[in-house]
Amino acid sequence: MNIALVGYGKMGKVIEQIAIERGHAVNLKIDLHNITDFNKENLQKSDVAIEFTGPHSAYENVMRCLEADIRVVCGSTGWLDQLEKVKDYCTKRDGGFLYASNFSIGVNIFFELNRHLAKIMNRQADYDIELTEVHHTAKKDAPSGTAITLAEQIIENTDRKTSWVNHAASGDHELSITSVREDPAPGTHKVLYKSGVDDIEIIHTAHNRDGFALGAVLAAEFLQDKKGIFTMKDVLAL
Repeated sequence: MNIALVGYGKMGKVIEQIAIERGHAVNLKIDLHNITDFNKENLQKSDVAIEFTGPHSAYENVMRCLEADIRVVCGSTGWLDQLEKVKDYCTKRDGGFLYASNFSIGVNIFFELNRHLAKIMNRQADYDIELTEVHHTAKKDAPSGTAITLAEQIIENTDRKTSWVNHAASGDHELSITSVREDPAPGTHKVLYKSGVDDIEIIHTAHNRDGFALGAVLAAEFLQDKKGIFTMKDVLAL
């Protein structure tokens, strides 16, 4: 499989390494220094594009790939107010698109645990709920996309929480997300249920970027011969 990497920073380089180890070729690498190469002609030499840039460029990058009729895997966060536009355009183009706020296999298992725990704790009104996410100082968005996914799962399955905030909660209906930026920190996410008698906490801690990169390559392998809109739940059959 030929892969186009849109975004060739630290994550892009790890994705390249793992893709090559798995027998794939990276035939196009786009960063700020060769943006003129990010065109339809070059994209169409690839089977799948993997997009890891940032919140201010992700939407246009994904749309450019879809316009070139190239299936695209996207891991950029902080741009989800435009996600529905991408999905609509992908459907219109009969293309292939896969988005995940986190490609780590462990995190996606963590998502399933979080959803199930929220359903159980919905009946335990004595427990308040808090989220904490810790990342390196170069991370461009806060809260993290993973934290937002966790929060939305809790809100969906817990009647007493109706919205999330990225600061201390001002009412019982708010779910507080605390964002910490420190180095080195590939990513830690904590969900805490606390009461006057005890705490229940689930934690996922990433040790490096390898898990995220492997998941992105697995997503590209899954998407290469498919049309439609997918998530990591489809990739991992969760």
